[in-house]
Amino acid sequence: MITNRCVPSTFSIVGYDAEAREWGVAVQSKFLAVGAVVPWAQAGTGAVATQSYANTSFGPQGLALMSQGISAQEALDALIGRDEGRSRRQVGLVDAQGGSATFTGGDCHEWAGGIAGTHYAAQGNILVSKATVEAMARTFEEMGGELADRLLAALAAGQAAGGDRRGQQSAAVLVVRPQGGYGGYNDRYLDLRVDDDPQPIERLKALLELHHLFFGTPGPGELVKIEGEVARDVQQILRWAGYYSGPATGAYDAPTRQALIALIGNENFEERFNEEEGLISKKVVDVLRKKFGP
Repeated sequence: MITNRCVPSTFSIVGYDAEAREWGVAVQSKFLAVGAVVPWAQAGTGAVATQSYANTSFGPQGLALMSQGISAQEALDALIGRDEGRSRRQVGLVDAQGGSATFTGGDCHEWAGGIAGTHYAAQGNILVSKATVEAMARTFEEMGGELADRLLAALAAGQAAGGDRRGQQSAAVLVVRPQGGYGGYNDRYLDLRVDDDPQPIERLKALLELHHLFFGTPGPGELVKIEGEVARDVQQILRWAGYYSGPATGAYDAPTRQALIALIGNENFEERFNEEEGLISKKVVDVLRKKFGP
């Protein structure tokens, strides 16, 4: 259901992945550093996007309400029910089970509105038309893959359909999951922001690809044995990078291993290198070759 009728012009989508147990938000705006204002999420609880004369208390308060087990719609009703500025607010929520809700106040600037669907809510204000929100919703519903990729694809589709009628400036994507942060010490799987750029969504896509490269789980067949041609390739890269002065023997011997451990640690590719079994990601080899090769 589309709710019509809000000055920061913004469009966003909140979403949930039931299989991965992930909650997230993606947002774009003609507003500096929108990622510091709009997106809020907590693993096991839900996600909130608060925008249009944003009441930033909606983020922590909405999460606190949903952490008590109430639905996204019930949390939304509570938030706007006690906010005297509700007529200028816009907010979208997903709860712990993926239930969704969206609200657009009557004094928000046209075009403004939102769509709440299965496991997502998309909303925007000061848009070229409702096509932006419709494109976000359709893309999220149709696309597979990781939640972060689906959210960002929805954002890009919204921009392609018209987007913010004042232009672009910043974008962000936030995804949480239980113990999803670095080392498993918190739930912040990824929190990427482009604060000021003429094409923030495109820049954000590039950052997301880097995040997948550095921190994502290697795909089937991606890790290969460091032997033969692969080992010679690695040894050549190590020479270019100044970590190794020995011959290209094609063996994962002690000097090669120690040099590679040092290079991998410096380049932060520990997640795609198995020191003990002598395995390395083909993607990492390609990246290192491009970086250090002639």
